[in-house]
Parts: sequence; structure tokens; C-alpha cells
Amino acid sequence: MTIQNTIESHVKEGFLKIYQIEIPSVEFQATRKEFEGDITVVIFPLLRYIKGNPTEIGEKLGNYLLENVAEVINFNVVKGFLNLVISDGYFLKLFNLMNQNPTFGFEFSKENEKAIMVEYSSPNTNKPLHLGHIRNNLLGYAVAEIIKASGKKVYKTQIINDRGIHICKSMLAWKLFGNGETPASTGLKGDKLVGNYYVKFDQEYKKQISQMVEKGISEEEAKKTAPILLEAQEMLRKWENGDEETVALWQKMNTWVYEGFDTTYKNLGVDFDALYYESDTYLLGKDVVAQGIEKGVFFKKEDGSVWCDLTEDGLDEKIVLRSDGTAVYMTQDIGTAIQRVTDLKDVGGMVYTVGNEQDYHFQVLFLILKKLGFDWAKNLFHLSYGMVDLPSGKMKSREGTVVDADDLMIEMTETAKTISEELGKLDGYSDAEKNELYKNIGLGALKYFILKVDPKKRILFDPKSSIDFQGNTGPFIQYTYARIQSIIRKATFDYSLEINELELHEKEKEIIKLMALFPETVQQAAANYSPAIIANYTFDLVKEFNSFYQNVSILGEENHQKKVIRVQISNKVANIIKQAFSLLGIQVPERM
Repeated sequence: MTIQNTIESHVKEGFLKIYQIEIPSVEFQATRKEFEGDITVVIFPLLRYIKGNPTEIGEKLGNYLLENVAEVINFNVVKGFLNLVISDGYFLKLFNLMNQNPTFGFEFSKENEKAIMVEYSSPNTNKPLHLGHIRNNLLGYAVAEIIKASGKKVYKTQIINDRGIHICKSMLAWKLFGNGETPASTGLKGDKLVGNYYVKFDQEYKKQISQMVEKGISEEEAKKTAPILLEAQEMLRKWENGDEETVALWQKMNTWVYEGFDTTYKNLGVDFDALYYESDTYLLGKDVVAQGIEKGVFFKKEDGSVWCDLTEDGLDEKIVLRSDGTAVYMTQDIGTAIQRVTDLKDVGGMVYTVGNEQDYHFQVLFLILKKLGFDWAKNLFHLSYGMVDLPSGKMKSREGTVVDADDLMIEMTETAKTISEELGKLDGYSDAEKNELYKNIGLGALKYFILKVDPKKRILFDPKSSIDFQGNTGPFIQYTYARIQSIIRKATFDYSLEINELELHEKEKEIIKLMALFPETVQQAAANYSPAIIANYTFDLVKEFNSFYQNVSILGEENHQKKVIRVQISNKVANIIKQAFSLLGIQVPERM
């Protein structure tokens, strides 16, 4: 039972004894820093049950708690707020319980509990991953890790968009202009090589449009009938009909791309448990449409197309099958969702990490799946996020102006190297150790900058300001962790002794209170699908530790018990930083 539970039950008991009235709940808040106390009972809500002076009510309840709760050693009342002072013994006991638990804050999945599938990344195989994919991957991976830490089984997945006209554009451009070059012959990553031909297609397409317009053809007509576009459309038809040569080219170029993606994912530190390919799923859902017509969920129009009427739900009519019998994206998403639950029978919910331009799509998808009667449809969530902008402006992949994910990671590592060398604190490091450190700082800065922001908000990402050893940044938190490791290395005495009686410094109490919030923070972040909650909690913990570090002596303390507890507190703060950052996919260096 927490101190809050204990106090709540005694406030209810005291209120009944003093006023003969039962109250359903008690409102708490953290005591404001300018007042003495550790936890505050808010008196104002109690005025609904009894009229009176809030200060007088607070005094009576305070005295009752002082007499009946061993942990309450003093109190004060300020304008209807009952501030309670909790004993040092309680905080020592609380800390010892935390300190004995190496996985403090993390829960483990229970047997027979349904799993959550988290989908993220889901790239197209016609270009390399870019900055937008980085936010997607970091969010999806972190949310998956947070949900896992909250005590649920998690599957990480992606659906790879490996078919369609955009894929054929890269294939055709390579066939026309590639002269047989390969990743091996050029030294380029496969995804970059294929991406170059997607850009090449667009350049040739625009050139042909200009030439046609010069001959008197309207721009609108030229866009529809440019020879290279018609060729790409023909290639798509051949692929759909299983033409051997086209399928072989498609397989070859996709293999190049997958090898490139794998390298990027490894460098970014994200992974997947299951993969789905659009080439396998694009026909899924058609059988569900037939069932949906029988159930009255869908209806046919005169032209033979099939629709779902969602107007009573405040939405519009949504097509699920064209008049020629071909599926739309909605059909395939319905089929894929059902397929996933069929493949992994313990899946009871899904999280889709997709940009906010698809908000309406997922609103419709989830509603249709509910109407079709799938119980797990109530556990679907769209992890919607805003775009990432750079100071230079918006990205356009067709024109080759995207911020490449690999290039950005290299740039972050180089920036970390420059700043670290300027600080000049790396004496005794080998070149390999330095390079690993630069990578951890650079990637930590990138990940933290993106994940500390609420997913729904748009981000303006500035690489240089993200690598700052001061303020709310990844490197600042990494540096604090490394500072604590330095303290631990210098603590050459046995600090494993459990301290049960000691007068605590105010800063020690504050940091114990904040550490105690870690399990609740993990659960809150999981419930809200928000890595920002973990990131900003970690920053608050680090700020509190730095205040503790500046205000109390640790290794220089003469009292042995005080020295022991301070090293233990420092070590536990480091453990929580490491655990919290592991949820964000960020490494913490032992030295900086």
C-alpha cells in the first residue's frame, strides 16, 4: 500500500469520525516547494459534503492524521491545502524497496494476456528512408518498448509497400538508363541506387511534358500521355499479370532495397518481429466485403461498386470495392488487420504509427472493423504524428530533395565528434571508443529531440541545437549518467549496506519522491502512447539529481551512512536513466 492509499483511507475514516459523513474520494497534489511538506490533501472538494472553514477542516484532519498515521510527523494548512510532512523512515523504506528491485518501473507480461501489435516504418521500395521515416521509426519502436515495459506482450511489425506505379517508375528508369549498374558496381546502398532512378524517372517525365507542351499539347493532356508514364503503367499491368521478366526485375531491385533498409534500421537501432508485404496483402479484404454485404455493413451501388455508409457516425460514404471489382487501400487494410489476428492468434489490439494526414483513413478503418463485429477492433489506435521540418524547408522525394536518413545519422555523429573534441575530455580513449561515443551522442541527440515532443506536434528539427550538453537534450542526460558512473568508479568502499535510520537531507527526499514516480510514468506513457512522457520525466530526474549533486557532498561526506545512501541514490538514478533511455532506444555511455 502506498503512502497515498494509507492517507486516503485515514482521511475518509477521520472525516467520518469528526463529521459523521462518508466521502467517496480524496484529492491529492504534490506540496508546493515554498511550503513545508511532502504530500498535500486538497480540502476544497470536501466542502461539497460539509459547509465550513477550509482551514479549520484542514486543522482537524491534520491532527487526526498526526495521531493515527505513523508516517505523518507534522502538518500545516495553507488556504485550504493540508500539507503533510512524511517521516524520513518512510522515505528510507521506500528507497530500499526500489533499490532492491533491478527492474524497478517495469512490469512483465502475464500469461494468456492478449498481445499488442505495433506497426511502424512501412516504407516504399522505390527510395531510401528519410527524416520523416526516422520520426516514424523512433516513435513506433519507443511506443512498442514502453507498452512492453508496462506489462504487455508486443509484436513489432511493418507493411512494406513493394508494389504499385511508384515502384514501376524506379524499375523502368533503371531499365532505360541504368546500363546494368548494381549496388556492387557503384558502391551505393541498394535503396539509394533505386531511389536515384525514382528521381531520374521524374526528371525524364517532366522533360517529356515540356516537349509535348512545346508541340501544342495541353499540359494536362501531356501529364496523362507522356510516353514514359504510359510505359510505367504498362509495366504495372505486366507485373499484375505475372510477366516473368517484369517480376524478376521487381524481385532483383527490391532485394537491393531491403539490404539497404536493413543497414539503416541497424544503425538507427530499431527492429521488427514480423514483416508484411503489400504484394501479398493487396488482394486481401475482398472476401470480407462479400460478408459485409450479407451483414448489411456494406451496400452496392448501381455501377457495381461497394460502399460503407458512415453518415450516421458523422463521417461520409466510403468506397471499399471499385465497380470493376478491384480493391482500394481501405479494403486491403481491412484484410491485413484481420490477417494479422489470424496469423498471431494472441493479438488483441494494434497501434498504427502513421502521419496525421491519414487521420480520417484510420477513423474510417477502425469504425468499419467494429461494424464488421471484430471484438479486437475496440483496441485499435492510430499513433498520429506531425511532420518533421528542417530550417531549410519541406522535403520532396520525387525531386531528390529529401533529407536522407543515413546522411542525417552521419551528420549527427560528425557534429557530436566536433563538439566532443572541442570539450577535450576524451584523453585515454582509443579511436574505436571515441567513434562509438560520437555515434551514441549523435544518435541520442537525434532520438531525444524527436521523442521529447508530443507525437501530435509538428517538429522543426535543428541538428546543431539538439547536440547541446546543457538543457533538455539527450547529451545533457547522457552526460549526467556518465558523471554518476564516475562517482560509482570512485566509490571504492562497500556501499551495499541497507540504511534504515537516518536524517535525510531535503534534496535526498525530493529525488526519492521523483524516482518513486517511475513505474507510474511508464504506465502513463503506455496508456497515452507517448514517449514524450518518458523523455521529459527523465529530464526532470536529471535536473533533480544535478541539484542534489550541487547541494550535498557525496564521496566527500564524513558520515559513513550518509555517504552510503548518497552513492546508492546516485546509482539508482543512473539505473532509472538507463532504463528510461532504453525505452527510447538511446544508449548511455559509461564515460564522456
